[in-house]
Amino acid sequence: METVRFTNVRQLCEDVCRNELEQYVLLRLDDREIVPDEYCFHRLMETASEVDATLTYCNYRERLADGSLVDHPVCDYQYGSLRDDFDFGPLVLINVADILSASEDFDDSISAMADGGWYALRLRLSSTGIFMNVPEYLYIAERVDHRKSGEKQHDYVNPACRQYQIDMEEALLEHLYEINALVKKEKITVDDQFDRHDSFPREATVVIPVRNRVKTVGDAVRSALSQKTTFDYNVIVVDNGSTDGTRELLRDIPDPKLRVIELTGSEGLGIGGCWNRAILHPTCGRFAVQLDSDDVYADENTLQTIVDTFRKTGAAMVVGSYIMTDFGMRPIPPGLIDHREWTDEDGPDNALRVNGFGAPRAFYTPVVRKFLFPNVSYGEDYAMCLRISRQYRVARIYEPLYFCRRWEGNSDAELSIAQVNAHNTYKDFLRSMELYARIRDNMPEISPISGEINPDSDSEDQPF
Repeated sequence: METVRFTNVRQLCEDVCRNELEQYVLLRLDDREIVPDEYCFHRLMETASEVDATLTYCNYRERLADGSLVDHPVCDYQYGSLRDDFDFGPLVLINVADILSASEDFDDSISAMADGGWYALRLRLSSTGIFMNVPEYLYIAERVDHRKSGEKQHDYVNPACRQYQIDMEEALLEHLYEINALVKKEKITVDDQFDRHDSFPREATVVIPVRNRVKTVGDAVRSALSQKTTFDYNVIVVDNGSTDGTRELLRDIPDPKLRVIELTGSEGLGIGGCWNRAILHPTCGRFAVQLDSDDVYADENTLQTIVDTFRKTGAAMVVGSYIMTDFGMRPIPPGLIDHREWTDEDGPDNALRVNGFGAPRAFYTPVVRKFLFPNVSYGEDYAMCLRISRQYRVARIYEPLYFCRRWEGNSDAELSIAQVNAHNTYKDFLRSMELYARIRDNMPEISPISGEINPDSDSEDQPF
């Protein structure tokens, strides 16, 4: 069986056409040295043949610089595995006929993309074929990226990768169009409701979930309490069973604007559950504004800027920009993260490709109370942002409002491969849910009496 090094879609098609008698081709996605085990190719071929898979991949082991081996499991591919950094490993087996069929209407612009069109090709393949993960370690590849998880997670916002991000966004939008999953462009604004809810005791609330962050939470709370506003606000800290002195520190802050909800830690709440406790609390304000216990606002005007943006735009969610810093508040690469790729038209769609919306995030409380956060400690904010952006206007602030401090105590600073996979699997699940919901919303309405398409449906001109 031929092994082909992928460079671009056009070259791949030329390579497989020269070997038209082969049903499958082994595709190398990077230049790492690969050492297959004795039965690697047989196992991949057997699996692909049994299920008629379009793309087959597997777990592998990595050889470290000292010669030792570590397991590198990979994730199962879901319908919502739309992130462009999905890790198949460096070796995949692909059905030749499916490659040629999927790429027959691709023009040269696909091959000219920053990744050679691989993302566009695998999205097209995934919409019609089976992607099969063999949960067995079938080869060894050298490890070339030795950074910790916390050092990798913001690669996608590196300014040097801007053209790559533009290419990937274009590929995703085309894929969503083909499967009828583009979000509806008409967005609900809620400015006509802002003053209808007279039951809110104040205009805004800063929400800080915390567990065992005695080293940082004081800075976060003082940052929130020092805000200068023209309206009344408070700060709700949800202490999820801290045992390191965090609770005692919070009790010693004598500010009437601060309310601490003390949990035992046995309630089974993740960060999302803590958020729900805060937003459902009777003292929560009209707008709920996020602040992580590691971080601080950029200055004393952050809360006023966010609320003014709500009032100006009628958005149900406002997302700001932040600066990455070390623990001493010194900027570190990539510096300012402002998500300027966001547009009102395409931002909610492109959000299915990246792993976050940005920070700080702020919500119109009645909308969040309607949906509620999933009770998890990773991806709870992403789930809420996806759900809101499907229907409601989202406003962005591109000036820095927030300092995101990176230090050894960050929960995502040094994750294992298994933990990274668990996080990615959960967000792929959220994306899958969102895709199914969008496709359902975009389907033309059928009259239960006549069986005809409702002429008032605005989706009958979209392909499905």
